[in-house]
Amino acid sequence: MKISRDPSVKRFFGKLLPKKVIIFSYIERNKNRENMGIKSYIGKRAKPKKGSSENIKVSDYMSTNLITFSPDQSVLEVMSTLIKKKISGGPVVNDKNELIGIISEGDCMKQVSNSRYYNQPMEDIKVKDHMATEVETIDGEMNVFDAADLFLNSRRRRFPIVNEGKLVGQISQKDILIAALQLKGNSWK
Repeated sequence: MKISRDPSVKRFFGKLLPKKVIIFSYIERNKNRENMGIKSYIGKRAKPKKGSSENIKVSDYMSTNLITFSPDQSVLEVMSTLIKKKISGGPVVNDKNELIGIISEGDCMKQVSNSRYYNQPMEDIKVKDHMATEVETIDGEMNVFDAADLFLNSRRRRFPIVNEGKLVGQISQKDILIAALQLKGNSWK
């Protein structure tokens, strides 16, 4: 294959296409004719538009109508809510809507097992005694694909989003999947 460096070819395509286009031509050996093609094209990148994969924020897909629990609720109430609402856990907030913990199905399961083993009534068991208090939160401005990496590198099902100490939303693995499905026709660079 012979690569042509003919300036007239570059001028012709240079008017049609943006800069940084590498054009080549080659001669087919048996047919004695020259063909041209574009070897590579690096056009000017446009700024990300709202809704593009580069600009999809966690806050665009987070749930804001949350089911929350109070620290003084009984674990039995929490279990009932988890079953009725078909959720696997939820944030625990104080009276000022400040995030103070998370309670999950696993936390409730531990209490079921312990109360059965020690023959203790479940009615007296409070959320504040059994919730996870070290809660990892993420920023609502984070890209959903960065959040997906966080989910993959941790064993979390959900991340609360806090703004100025107040709980404003929550993103779950399902929310990330929803975002990915809505972007399926776009480039994910």
